[in-house]
Amino acid sequence: MRAAIARSDTGTDASKDMSNDMSSEIGNDIGNDMAKAAGTASLKPGSVHVCPLRVLPALIERENASHLISLLQDEILVQRPQTILPERHLRVHVHDICEPLQGCVHPDAGHIEQIIAFARAWAGQGPLVVHCWAGISRSTAAAYTALCSINPELPEELIARRLRQASPTAYPNRLMIRLADQALGRDGRMVGAIEAIGRGVMAAEAVPFTLAADLRPLG
Repeated sequence: MRAAIARSDTGTDASKDMSNDMSSEIGNDIGNDMAKAAGTASLKPGSVHVCPLRVLPALIERENASHLISLLQDEILVQRPQTILPERHLRVHVHDICEPLQGCVHPDAGHIEQIIAFARAWAGQGPLVVHCWAGISRSTAAAYTALCSINPELPEELIARRLRQASPTAYPNRLMIRLADQALGRDGRMVGAIEAIGRGVMAAEAVPFTLAADLRPLG
């Protein structure tokens, strides 16, 4: 705008310069505002905390959890902590099996849809705790599914590698992963990524671990 004012003695040319400068400034401002809005909308400051049932109460208190997913068979009752709203506690009643077994409930498409819907409602906002009996199979499958749900732009391999880095014992339930892959339209990539990280370290119970909700590489 200073250059336009300096040439104000040229009349029409000065007016055009001022108009162009103002349009450029307005365009830049709009672009910056849109970029800021897009960045804010994609922010996921929350985290996923995976643990076995044994340490659940202590972990919820320590992390000040806002959301909870429990993956256990019907006969094991998990009382919802008073600090978590009823609608923020998802109970998925399944056994840790990968094929039908008499007397047991195997994961199905309906269970996976519940996890996906819950994860999208959570949207990476606040601490989400996911647990099963040992923190190894059902809970890690649910955590992986949740992170794939809210990070649709990220490669499945990246999310799987982050899972393995966070937990050497993670061994996600293979049936849950296949169903999640189908539900999210990942064309086998979720399954392949989990197979690629391998069986992991065998253990009776996992050490609690944490994954950021926003897994985009820095820089």
